[in-house]
Amino acid sequence: MRRAPKGEMTMLLGAIADDFTGATDLCSMLVRGGMRTVQVIGVPGSGQPVPDADAVVVALKSRTAPVKQAVDESLAVLDWLRAGGARQVFFKYCSTFDSTDQGNIGPVADALVAALGCGFALACPAFPTNQRTIYQGHLFVGGALLNESGMENHPLTPMKDANLVRVLSRQTDGTVGLVPFVTVDQGAAAIRDAMTRLKEQGRRYAIVDAITDAHLSAIGEAAAAHALITGGSGIAIGLGSNFRKAGLLPERTDSADLPRIDGARAVVAGSCSRATLAQLGFARDHVPVLDLDPLATPDAATMAEAALAWVDGKLGDTPVVIAASAPPDKVSALQARLGRDAAGALVEETLARVAEGLVARGVRQLVVAGGETSGAVVGRLGVRSLRIGAEIDPGVPWTCASGAGDDLLLALKSGNFGATDFFLKAFRTLG
Repeated sequence: MRRAPKGEMTMLLGAIADDFTGATDLCSMLVRGGMRTVQVIGVPGSGQPVPDADAVVVALKSRTAPVKQAVDESLAVLDWLRAGGARQVFFKYCSTFDSTDQGNIGPVADALVAALGCGFALACPAFPTNQRTIYQGHLFVGGALLNESGMENHPLTPMKDANLVRVLSRQTDGTVGLVPFVTVDQGAAAIRDAMTRLKEQGRRYAIVDAITDAHLSAIGEAAAAHALITGGSGIAIGLGSNFRKAGLLPERTDSADLPRIDGARAVVAGSCSRATLAQLGFARDHVPVLDLDPLATPDAATMAEAALAWVDGKLGDTPVVIAASAPPDKVSALQARLGRDAAGALVEETLARVAEGLVARGVRQLVVAGGETSGAVVGRLGVRSLRIGAEIDPGVPWTCASGAGDDLLLALKSGNFGATDFFLKAFRTLG
């Protein structure tokens, strides 16, 4: 890495995330590492200025988009980030490697590798703090293999194979190698040498094992000179220190500062993950919760209108929760009736309308659960960017939204993240 000449743009890391909560998760990790971080929503316009930040993460809704759309949008973001001075590029996807055999992780990574001319990139979705670990190329969620963790029932990206070397190999015309645990455990130099050998052998990617945060720090250190890093947010643990060692990033104590914004509190949840379902179960014992039933009322406007009528008189310091989350059998029934895409669109449209109505009624602290739901909500609210604040739980920070009209604090939670009491804890952290 080179030192920045005086007056040059400050962006050090430019990132492309394939969904909204994943982007926020990465931002949170970078802020923890002392990098002032801004999340930009959607493909920036060619003349859109680069935010004054050490790291800029562009959030796309490309995880489940058609492959060509995902590739085209990612390349457009790459062009904008490079024009803005990014010294390193990060392609962020979920810590459960959410994709299908057709993509989109492999095709997007292939396009980025080709555009950057780097020929090689590591792939490491591990996030041990949230119980995502990789051993011998196999992804574990807690003590279960990925394909036995509940992710095999994901309504959009069912993961039926835990072997990431195999999964990624099915998505790329390149070849995929492995940097195994025995090498990773030896530290950054051994990891760097192993990746160099794989590149010299013609491998395009290396799945890298990681069991602990120390492993992730070592992997990040080993990749300090890489043009492209791909993986989950955990791999960003050591990137801030890389930039500091290169003299590019000062020590910061204010990277997580956000303004205080008071107002009514609410949660909207569309994720059907086990974690979110457990969080909703906990919330029902403590705060008002409305469960929407798309099977009974398969119309977004009607459901949203009923939900907003329900909140009348309930908004204030005690949060209200409106959820369209459901266990796998109900999700399957809705998909069987409407089709997978239409079922997902119905939930997203409903909750986006609900969120818009909540903000119009004075909600200024809003939690959104689910990546697709978060994308729909920020789009409906007109959010253009998010300044990232302190974490509520690992991978989930509060953010300050711009472009949504009134000031608004948003927490965009990946469905699988957060402790059981997350929906209450989020507001306790604000005081």
